[in-house]
Amino acid sequence: MTIAEDREALLAEIGGQNKAAIGAVLGTGSIAKASERPDGTMEATIRIAEDALAWEPSVLVLPHAGTVELTIINDDKNTHACLLPSNGDRKFIGLLNHSKGRATLELDGPGYYWYGSPAGNDEGRGLTAAIVVSGEVPPEAKLDRPAQPRP
Repeated sequence: MTIAEDREALLAEIGGQNKAAIGAVLGTGSIAKASERPDGTMEATIRIAEDALAWEPSVLVLPHAGTVELTIINDDKNTHACLLPSNGDRKFIGLLNHSKGRATLELDGPGYYWYGSPAGNDEGRGLTAAIVVSGEVPPEAKLDRPAQPRP
Protein backbone atom coordinates (compact mmCIF):
# COMPACT_ATOMS: atom_id res chain seq x y z
CA MET A 1 0.00 0.00 0.00
CA THR A 2 1.25 3.49 -0.77
CA ILE A 3 1.21 6.36 1.74
CA ALA A 4 -1.80 7.85 -0.06
CA GLU A 5 -3.69 4.53 0.13
CA ASP A 6 -2.78 4.14 3.83
CA ARG A 7 -4.05 7.67 4.45
CA GLU A 8 -7.33 7.03 2.67
CA ALA A 9 -7.86 3.70 4.47
CA LEU A 10 -7.30 5.26 7.91
CA LEU A 11 -9.52 8.25 7.09
CA ALA A 12 -12.25 5.82 6.06
CA GLU A 13 -11.74 3.79 9.27
CA ILE A 14 -12.14 6.80 11.58
CA GLY A 15 -15.12 8.10 9.67
CA GLY A 16 -13.62 10.90 7.58
CA GLN A 17 -13.50 14.61 8.08
CA ASN A 18 -16.71 15.11 10.04
CA LYS A 19 -16.17 12.29 12.55
CA ALA A 20 -12.66 13.16 13.75
CA ALA A 21 -12.22 16.81 12.70
CA ILE A 22 -9.71 16.01 9.97
CA GLY A 23 -9.99 18.42 7.10
CA ALA A 24 -7.80 19.64 4.32
CA VAL A 25 -5.64 21.72 6.66
CA LEU A 26 -2.95 19.05 6.71
CA GLY A 27 -3.54 17.77 3.20
CA THR A 28 -0.03 16.43 2.73
CA GLY A 29 2.09 13.97 4.62
CA SER A 30 1.16 10.74 6.29
CA ILE A 31 -1.40 9.82 8.91
CA ALA A 32 -1.04 7.19 11.63
CA LYS A 33 -3.04 5.88 14.55
CA ALA A 34 -1.57 5.57 18.05
CA SER A 35 -1.56 2.10 19.58
CA GLU A 36 -3.36 1.50 22.86
CA ARG A 37 -2.14 -0.55 25.81
CA PRO A 38 -4.53 -2.61 27.98
CA ASP A 39 -4.49 0.16 30.64
CA GLY A 40 -5.80 2.71 28.10
CA THR A 41 -2.50 4.60 27.71
CA MET A 42 -1.70 5.27 24.08
CA GLU A 43 1.75 5.30 22.47
CA ALA A 44 3.28 6.40 19.20
CA THR A 45 6.54 7.40 17.56
CA ILE A 46 6.98 10.59 15.57
CA ARG A 47 10.14 11.50 13.70
CA ILE A 48 11.87 14.01 11.49
CA ALA A 49 13.45 12.25 8.54
CA GLU A 50 16.82 13.39 7.22
CA ASP A 51 16.54 16.47 4.97
CA ALA A 52 12.71 16.28 5.00
CA LEU A 53 11.79 19.11 7.43
CA ALA A 54 8.50 17.33 8.10
CA TRP A 55 7.05 15.29 10.95
CA GLU A 56 6.30 11.68 10.18
CA PRO A 57 3.40 11.16 10.58
CA SER A 58 2.08 14.66 10.02
CA VAL A 59 -1.26 13.66 11.58
CA LEU A 60 -1.38 11.33 14.57
CA VAL A 61 -4.86 10.06 15.47
CA LEU A 62 -5.69 9.07 19.04
CA PRO A 63 -8.78 6.87 19.50
CA HIS A 64 -9.84 8.80 22.63
CA ALA A 65 -8.73 11.45 25.09
CA GLY A 66 -6.22 10.53 27.79
CA THR A 67 -2.53 9.84 28.25
CA VAL A 68 -0.23 9.36 25.26
CA GLU A 69 3.45 8.50 25.47
CA LEU A 70 5.43 9.76 22.49
CA THR A 71 8.88 8.81 21.31
CA ILE A 72 10.30 11.67 19.24
CA ILE A 73 13.20 10.92 16.90
CA ASN A 74 15.33 13.42 14.98
CA ASP A 75 17.00 11.59 12.08
CA ASP A 76 18.07 14.89 10.54
CA LYS A 77 21.60 16.36 10.40
CA ASN A 78 20.27 19.56 12.00
CA THR A 79 19.13 20.38 15.52
CA HIS A 80 15.37 20.75 15.99
CA ALA A 81 12.95 20.84 18.91
CA CYS A 82 9.44 19.66 19.67
CA LEU A 83 6.92 21.84 21.52
CA LEU A 84 3.96 19.63 22.36
CA PRO A 85 0.51 20.38 23.81
CA SER A 86 -0.49 18.89 27.15
CA ASN A 87 -3.08 19.80 29.78
CA GLY A 88 -1.66 22.28 32.26
CA ASP A 89 1.57 23.02 30.42
CA ARG A 90 3.33 22.38 27.15
CA LYS A 91 6.19 19.90 26.85
CA PHE A 92 9.48 20.97 25.26
CA ILE A 93 11.94 18.42 23.92
CA GLY A 94 15.28 19.59 22.49
CA LEU A 95 16.43 17.36 19.64
CA LEU A 96 20.09 17.46 18.69
CA ASN A 97 20.93 15.91 15.34
CA HIS A 98 20.38 12.13 15.35
CA SER A 99 18.80 12.10 18.82
CA LYS A 100 15.68 10.80 20.54
CA GLY A 101 13.40 12.06 23.30
CA ARG A 102 10.24 11.00 25.11
CA ALA A 103 7.20 12.93 26.29
CA THR A 104 4.05 11.97 28.18
CA LEU A 105 1.05 14.11 27.26
CA GLU A 106 -2.37 14.48 28.83
CA LEU A 107 -5.00 15.47 26.25
CA ASP A 108 -8.42 15.58 27.86
CA GLY A 109 -10.80 16.29 25.01
CA PRO A 110 -11.46 15.63 21.33
CA GLY A 111 -10.10 17.95 18.66
CA TYR A 112 -6.91 19.20 16.99
CA TYR A 113 -3.74 19.62 19.05
CA TRP A 114 -0.98 21.33 17.05
CA TYR A 115 2.74 20.93 17.64
CA GLY A 116 5.93 21.96 15.91
CA SER A 117 9.59 22.81 16.19
CA PRO A 118 10.14 26.34 17.51
CA ALA A 119 13.89 26.14 16.75
CA GLY A 120 15.08 28.70 14.20
CA ASN A 121 12.45 29.10 11.51
CA ASP A 122 11.39 25.43 11.49
CA GLU A 123 7.69 26.17 11.91
CA GLY A 124 7.81 28.88 9.25
CA ARG A 125 9.34 26.35 6.88
CA GLY A 126 6.62 23.78 7.58
CA LEU A 127 7.78 21.66 10.52
CA THR A 128 4.32 21.53 12.10
CA ALA A 129 1.91 18.65 12.64
CA ALA A 130 -1.24 17.71 14.53
CA ILE A 131 -2.49 15.21 17.03
CA VAL A 132 -6.19 14.55 16.46
CA VAL A 133 -8.14 13.17 19.41
CA SER A 134 -11.28 11.29 18.39
CA GLY A 135 -14.45 11.05 20.42
CA GLU A 136 -17.25 13.18 21.75
CA VAL A 137 -17.02 15.99 24.28
CA PRO A 138 -18.25 15.11 27.77
CA PRO A 139 -21.91 16.00 28.50
CA GLU A 140 -20.93 18.87 30.83
CA ALA A 141 -19.00 20.53 27.98
CA LYS A 142 -21.79 20.39 25.42
CA LEU A 143 -23.73 23.51 24.56
CA ASP A 144 -27.37 23.68 25.63
CA ARG A 145 -28.94 23.81 22.18
CA PRO A 146 -31.04 21.59 19.95
CA ALA A 147 -29.38 18.70 18.14
CA GLN A 148 -27.82 19.78 14.85
CA PRO A 149 -28.14 17.78 11.63
CA ARG A 150 -25.05 15.68 10.85
CA PRO A 151 -23.93 14.76 7.34
